[in-house]
Amino acid sequence: MASESAPVLSTPAEHILEEPTPVKVRSSESRLSEEQLYLQYEIKRTIDEIRDGKWKRIALQFPDDMLVDAPRVFERIRDGLKAARKNASIDSNGNVNDIAESLAETSLGNAQTHPNLDLVEEKLCILGDTSYGACCVDEVAAEHVDAEVVIHYGRSCLSPTARLPVIYVFTSKPLDLDAAVESFKSTYKDLDEKVCLMADIPYSHHLNDLQLRLAREGYRNVFTTSIIRDPASLLPNRTLPAEVQENAEALKEYSIFHVATPPTSLLLILSSRIKAMHIFDTDSISPAALEASTRQLLRRRYALITRLSTVPIFGILINTLSVSNYMDALSHCQDLIRRVGKKSYTFVVGKVNAAKVANFAEIGGWVVIGCWESSLIESKDFFRPIITPFELEVALQGDEQRTWGGEWIGDFSALLGKENSENTNGQMNGHSQTEAESTSHGDWDEASDDEPPEFDLRTGRYVSQSRPMGRQSRPAVAANGDNANSEPGPASSALVQRAKGDVAAIGGQVSPAAEYLRSKRTWQGLGSDHEISYERDEEGKIRGAAMEEGRSGVAKGYSVGEDSSKT
Repeated sequence: MASESAPVLSTPAEHILEEPTPVKVRSSESRLSEEQLYLQYEIKRTIDEIRDGKWKRIALQFPDDMLVDAPRVFERIRDGLKAARKNASIDSNGNVNDIAESLAETSLGNAQTHPNLDLVEEKLCILGDTSYGACCVDEVAAEHVDAEVVIHYGRSCLSPTARLPVIYVFTSKPLDLDAAVESFKSTYKDLDEKVCLMADIPYSHHLNDLQLRLAREGYRNVFTTSIIRDPASLLPNRTLPAEVQENAEALKEYSIFHVATPPTSLLLILSSRIKAMHIFDTDSISPAALEASTRQLLRRRYALITRLSTVPIFGILINTLSVSNYMDALSHCQDLIRRVGKKSYTFVVGKVNAAKVANFAEIGGWVVIGCWESSLIESKDFFRPIITPFELEVALQGDEQRTWGGEWIGDFSALLGKENSENTNGQMNGHSQTEAESTSHGDWDEASDDEPPEFDLRTGRYVSQSRPMGRQSRPAVAANGDNANSEPGPASSALVQRAKGDVAAIGGQVSPAAEYLRSKRTWQGLGSDHEISYERDEEGKIRGAAMEEGRSGVAKGYSVGEDSSKT
C-alpha cells in the first residue's frame, strides 16, 4: 500500500511554528509524465548549465512537496550528463577518444587536475533536509558533500549566497487565466489605473499572458514585473517601472495585483511603499481578489518594539549561514546593543522553535538574523518576543527619538547600506572621528547612575536594570600633552581568583547571564545540588581511592576480575 504523505523533512520559515500538515503526494496515475517532468524541472537547461560551469559535484535541493519527483529528476540529470560526456568523447571524425575510458575511472579528487575535465563523471546528491528554511539555499548541507554548485528547486527568497554558485529552477504551477482576468476587472474599474502585476515565483511565468489579456481589455497602465536577484529593491526581487527607477516616490501611485498569497514579510515591506495591494488567491474557491491590510500586524509589531525597549539582555538568533553578509548584520546588531549599555548573546540553533529558545530564561528578547522572508516570526508560543534587525534599531532609540511612520524593512543588507551611507555623509560634513564616535556611543559624559529612569511603556513600572553593562564612558585624557591622543591600553586578560559565590566579570561589569544563573535559576544542571568534597589525611592532603578492577565481558554476562560468579 502506497504512503499517502511524504515525510516532512524541511519546513518553510514562515510556517515553522504552525501545526505540521502532511504533504499530499500525487498518486502514480497523476504524477508527471516524462515530457512534463522535463519541462517542469527544466532538465535540459540544468544539464547545459552544469556542463558550462564544469561542475563535478552537484547538490539537488528540493522542498517537501517536490521530494516525490526527486529520484526521477536525479536519474534524468545523471543520464543527460552521461550522454553529454559520451558526445564530448567523440571527435569530429566520429572516433571515440582513447582518453574517455581512462577518465571513467578517474576519481573526483583528481578530476580538477585532469586535462580533459569535460569527460570526468559528475557526482550528484539529493539534500534530504534543510538546515533552515526551504526558501534559502542550504550551503551547509551542500558543503557536507563537498558540492561545487547547488540546484535549488521551487520558490526562493533569492538572497545572495556566500560561498557556492546556485542554479535556480523555480518550476511552475497552473493558473486559471480567465478567473484572474475577471478578478482584475472587478477590482480595478478605471482603465487608466496604475497597476503592477506580481506573482509568487511558481506563477511568474503567467504574468506576460495575463498582461496581454488585460491589454486587450483596454488597460493601458499595467506593468509586468520580472524576477531579479535583489531583495533590497523597492519591490523585492522584482523589476520596477521606468518612472519608479527615476523617482522612488512614484511607486506610491501604483497598486499591486498579486497572484497567489505572498509571504507576510512582503506585505509589511510593501505596506508603506505602494497605494494598495490586492491578492488573487489561487487556492480559494472565490475568484475575487482581496485587499491586503497590514494595519493590525504593524500595530502588533510596534507593540513588541516598545515592549523590548527596556530589555537588559538580548539574544541574537542566527537563522542563516548562507546569506552573504550575515556576519556584518551580526556585528551591526551587537554594536547597537552594546552602545546603549545592554548585553547580547549569540545563538545558532538551526530551525527556530519555541522549545529551543525557552531554555534561556534570562534572555528578555530575541533578534533573528535570516533572509528577508524568514526573519519575521509571528507566534504566541514563544516565551519572549522575536524581532528583526530593523525593529531592533527602532526599539533601542530613546522615547523622545523613536518615531515610526509605518515603514518596515526586512532585508538587513538595506540597513547595512544605510549605516555606511550615514557614516560617509558624516565624514563629508566635516565631523571628526572623535565626534562620530561620541555621537554613536551616546553621551560619553553621562554616567550610568545619572541617566533618567526608564519605565515599561506597557505596565508603567520602573525598570532598574535596563542597562546592566552601563554606558561607555569617555576615555580619560592624560595630563601629559604627549599622551593626550594615546590609545587606551587593552583590558587585562589575567585570571584572578575570586571569592566563593562571585561571578565572572566582563570589562569590569558583572555578566548578566552568570548573575541570573547564580541568583534566579532554580535548576542549574545535574549534580548542582551536591557539594564536591574530598577525603583528606592528617596532613590535609587529598586521599585517593584505591584502584579496583572493573567489570568485563559481554552483555549477557559480566565478570568482576577473575570471579565469574559476580555478574
